[in-house]
Amino acid sequence: MTERTPVLSVRGLSVRFLLPGGRRVAAVTDAHFDVAPGECLALIGESGCGKSVLASALLGLLPANAQTAGGALLGELDLLTAGEHTLARTVRGRRIGLIPQSPAAHLTPVRTIRSQTEETVARLTGVRGRAALRAAAERAAGRAEFPADHLDRYPHELSGGLAQRAATALALIGDAPLLLADEPTTGLDRDLVDRTVDELRRHVDADGGRALLMITHDLAAAERVADRVAVMYAGRIVELTDAKAFFGTPGPRHPYSRGLLDALPDRAFTPIPGMPPELGALPAGCAFAARCDRATGDCAVLPPLTDSVACHHPVPAAAPEDIRA
Repeated sequence: MTERTPVLSVRGLSVRFLLPGGRRVAAVTDAHFDVAPGECLALIGESGCGKSVLASALLGLLPANAQTAGGALLGELDLLTAGEHTLARTVRGRRIGLIPQSPAAHLTPVRTIRSQTEETVARLTGVRGRAALRAAAERAAGRAEFPADHLDRYPHELSGGLAQRAATALALIGDAPLLLADEPTTGLDRDLVDRTVDELRRHVDADGGRALLMITHDLAAAERVADRVAVMYAGRIVELTDAKAFFGTPGPRHPYSRGLLDALPDRAFTPIPGMPPELGALPAGCAFAARCDRATGDCAVLPPLTDSVACHHPVPAAAPEDIRA
């Protein structure tokens, strides 16, 4: 891929939650990554590892007890220091299009999809007038392949797949250079998952300047759509690499990443032993050491993210026949 100025550049992003009694929970620790124009980066990991907290930090939607550090540049704007006025008026919808987890729950239940789409069009594009708004709403629906004859339905009248398309239509209205999809395949059957991620990929490819950050625990969806993969464990990115290398040859290098793939039914189907540590009681060294069969005394020291993997004893590069049966 030709080197271009990243749409999003995250450097040292950390999020801590201050709890009663002065206790701090490290939800995200020292995240570093870029997302380039025309690229999809899949941020993957188990539920509770900090993926959605990271997304909320980028959008300025963290609760009041959150403390952030580091930087997240969207162009020249640091999202972590931008005020609510800037984020609300110039970022959300216009520069970052959000496709939320459980779209039906984020759509206003007492208003039709048309009403919500027209309101978003008016807010983000300045279009006015009943006929113009109606036409613009139908164009927006068409971009996401949402059927125009469903625009006058309410969210509860939509299937999961159609609710997802309605949310995608809303996210595309502002022509934002970055789409942020937070678990976009949750609750969908496999056929709809494939169709959803294919459509997301199409929206990136249709505009070479648009980027996609997809947050997911669905490795099959990530494999289908991603150019690069960032693996998060216990709030920290432990591997950042090319998607083809990750899912094919030479395969993932971090023991946790390899364990994620081995736990899939179409692979070795070997569960990872143990449980992730509590984010409020992380060890001083590698958070995966207690579950890792490659751990040694070196792992008591936190490993840096070097050569795409944060591990003192990364998995050796596998032969092609060892990656997929």
